[in-house]
Amino acid sequence: MRSVYSNNEWEPLHKIVVGTATNAHWPVRCKGFRSLEETTRWQESPVPRGAVPNEIIHEANTNLAVMCSVLRDFEVQVVRPKNLDFSSFDGMYNYCPRDRILIIGDKVINCPMMFPCRMPEILALQDYLGEVITCDDETAFFDAANICRLGKDLLYLVSDSGNIEGARWLQRILGDDYKVHIIENVYQGVHIDSTIVPLREGLVMLNGDRLNNDTCPDVLKSWDKIWITKEDIESKDFYQYPYASDYIAMNVLSINESNVICDTNQRLIRDKIEKNHISTYGVEMTHSRTLGGGHHCVTLDLQRW
Repeated sequence: MRSVYSNNEWEPLHKIVVGTATNAHWPVRCKGFRSLEETTRWQESPVPRGAVPNEIIHEANTNLAVMCSVLRDFEVQVVRPKNLDFSSFDGMYNYCPRDRILIIGDKVINCPMMFPCRMPEILALQDYLGEVITCDDETAFFDAANICRLGKDLLYLVSDSGNIEGARWLQRILGDDYKVHIIENVYQGVHIDSTIVPLREGLVMLNGDRLNNDTCPDVLKSWDKIWITKEDIESKDFYQYPYASDYIAMNVLSINESNVICDTNQRLIRDKIEKNHISTYGVEMTHSRTLGGGHHCVTLDLQRW
């Protein structure tokens, strides 16, 4: 059995990393992270710094434990990151392993992330990864969550967290086996998985406040579409600062083509998914906006085929 293999977002899961909020910490000295103080559109409270409060960590870990239980009920093998002392090196967290590592087929890519302070997060995951490819282009940067995998087609969102050079490097590394489709000018933000969410081959959930039929990526033009707008979303509270928008409600995890894990409270989104003959399993993610991660973000597929 292949130790790592995953080519899309919907085939049956066999093994997955579920993140942890333990020791979560907002970087204090990382220039990249602190630059949010100048670029954020949220002006009502400051960008956080220092240790995340223990109550937030406890509640987030309780939610993640429930998610692990649901996955195990589907006979998915669940592994967890090693705990790191993030405050000791001004790091961030293990809450969103999806951001850190990109798995395409049997290739494991050590992403040149937008925030250098997040690079050590690979130390918490390396026992599960095998051989790792590291970017050798100093001009390239991207988070793994800038990429949406559709089999041999990859959607690459150019955003604050991923540049054109990153897309070109990724295409060069993958060669002719995969096609990297560059998506630009979608929205001011970072990751793709609150905008384009494939649920199975031929069916995709799209953010209707950021895309429309004309701007939908060409590779998805022929797919059936579930459109989600702000009217479909139940707004979620956060602690002090919203590190994610309300669109994190779209951030669902497919167990297979017939079952997804999603936000318990997003009834309208769940109804739209279920009308397409997909069962939804609600798991509360109390601090998805506070910590910047929904059900897709807080996981990393290791084996899916």
